[in-house]
Amino acid sequence: MSGELVTGAGVRELIGWLVHLIEAGGALIIFVGAVWAFARFATTGLRRRSLIGEFNKIRLSLGRFLVLGLEFQLAGDVLRTAVAPSFTEIGQLAAIAAIRTILNFFLTREIAQERAEIEGDRKEPLPQASAPVGV
Repeated sequence: MSGELVTGAGVRELIGWLVHLIEAGGALIIFVGAVWAFARFATTGLRRRSLIGEFNKIRLSLGRFLVLGLEFQLAGDVLRTAVAPSFTEIGQLAAIAAIRTILNFFLTREIAQERAEIEGDRKEPLPQASAPVGV
């Protein structure tokens, strides 16, 4: 008996399961966000309300789901290479992390812009009707 409670193969197998769980969570978050955004878009369109104002709110919420889902996907990639990674795996992780980080950066920036536009629309004063001359 070697005295080891957990073998290297056991750790790799456990991490493999954890990676699948985390990546499935990320995919589920993205899927739920897409379904939610589609349902909200469809119900808004059916009510024949103006889609312009609602469209930005829907995109903002969908963007948040995408950012969160991508973070989970990146966490799975990092965990996958946590145990004795090869140089090939490290290179692949670096490429994947760079791509997902760039996607996250641009999504986060777009979310901030959308939020600023929505807040700006709320703060604009409503045009006031001028009183008729001579009344």
